[in-house]
Amino acid sequence: MNIVLFDDPTIRKDLLPFTFTRPVGDIRVGILTLADKWKKLAGADVSFFTEPYLSAKYPAKITSDNLFINGAAVADASLFEKVKQLKVGEGLVAGETLLAVRADALALPPGSNIKTVAYADATLIDKPWRIFQFNGAQIRADYKLLTAGRKSVGVNDVHTRVYNAENIFVEEGVTIRAAILNAENGPIYLDKNSQIHDGAMIRGPFYLGEGSHVNMGAKVRGDTSVGPQSKIGGEVSNVVIFGYSNKAHDGFLGNSVIGEWCNFGADSNTSNLKNNFENVKVWSYVSKRFVDTGLMFCGLLMGDHSKCGINTMFNTGTVVGASANIFGDGFPRTFIPSFSWGGASGYMTFKIDKAFETARKAMERRNIVLSDIDKDILREVYRQTAEFRSWEKS
Repeated sequence: MNIVLFDDPTIRKDLLPFTFTRPVGDIRVGILTLADKWKKLAGADVSFFTEPYLSAKYPAKITSDNLFINGAAVADASLFEKVKQLKVGEGLVAGETLLAVRADALALPPGSNIKTVAYADATLIDKPWRIFQFNGAQIRADYKLLTAGRKSVGVNDVHTRVYNAENIFVEEGVTIRAAILNAENGPIYLDKNSQIHDGAMIRGPFYLGEGSHVNMGAKVRGDTSVGPQSKIGGEVSNVVIFGYSNKAHDGFLGNSVIGEWCNFGADSNTSNLKNNFENVKVWSYVSKRFVDTGLMFCGLLMGDHSKCGINTMFNTGTVVGASANIFGDGFPRTFIPSFSWGGASGYMTFKIDKAFETARKAMERRNIVLSDIDKDILREVYRQTAEFRSWEKS
């Protein structure tokens, strides 16, 4: 069985800025990425059919018999059973969205020449706010998938207070000191070599990735996932951090999605609720205008390699592209294009060579090299997003 996760063109654009630098299937929701959920269920590797400029980093493996699955579809046992039963030329749809098709190497792009169509229900990560909206449910689902038949190392620190210990899974190498872990409302999964520092308070559902830290005195509410090699501090609520990012200091971050290689200056804050309690609107790369999320709570959506200086204040429903650098007094605009440099007082362009240098230094701190492939991806994002940097046209 050869599984290939394909990017639905409309959904991919709707999920910007996160899909500027990754396929849809590489988005983290819950504990696992969407791709890892399929990999775990299928017991086999998966590959990606994505944009040409991403393909060098995320190559597709195409054989004579392939299961092409929409990368935005959340894997579960019921959907997987329906997908496995497909014959060559058959597809599954949910409404007007293609979920899966079984096809040979000639039937590209996925969905062309489908002979038979069947219907199925599926959870789709088709908007960026769905990532945090569905995160709690996905932590619960992934927790069951990952812990079935396994035994936790357990919490051994005598000064740590634990509630509902049977709903807490601790991997090897985890360090916990004088913390409060409350899993009464959902599970807590602490991945290998992660650390919870003195006085941290955590409520489930919560996931802490491999090598990540919850800093001293942090207050972490449920439905939060922190990917690998990251740090969080202050107050965090219903947030998904993909990985390799730091929000290490005091300040509030809620109902937000943060990409990789991001950094928050001390005392930076995000508003996640409007004063008039109206639904939050966010920038849409599809409509090229602000659209209604249908949510009362929505904070910050920040793409890879973006950073903010100390005391940055993000208004409700702010969208930040890739490789932006935000600083200064006041509230910056609620749509900040990729490769922006500045804040409320105005912007200039974060030149590509300078962005490379910053990315290289950030990645070196995690012993990861900024490759030529990574540079090519960022160059293409720089090119694609020029239309949004209005100051370049003046």
